[in-house]
Amino acid sequence: MAKVKVYVTLKPTLLDSQGRVVQTALQNLGYNNVEGVRIGKYIEIEISGNGGKLDEQIDEMCRKLLANPVIEDYRYEVSE
Repeated sequence: MAKVKVYVTLKPTLLDSQGRVVQTALQNLGYNNVEGVRIGKYIEIEISGNGGKLDEQIDEMCRKLLANPVIEDYRYEVSE
């Protein structure tokens, strides 16, 4: 069984309004050295099987459901 860690983030050119709200809140708490915050998603998947098709399947899952490729980037790590 493989364990997949998927990281999804907004593309760098897009405004991250959620990150901006968190940045402002941190600054209001006195953390004035915070200059930027970006919010993303972290997803863990346990999947049976391995081999060449696994990467292909994970990439397809990300493109079709886990990330919106128009506005988000994704990367993943597979461990056994």
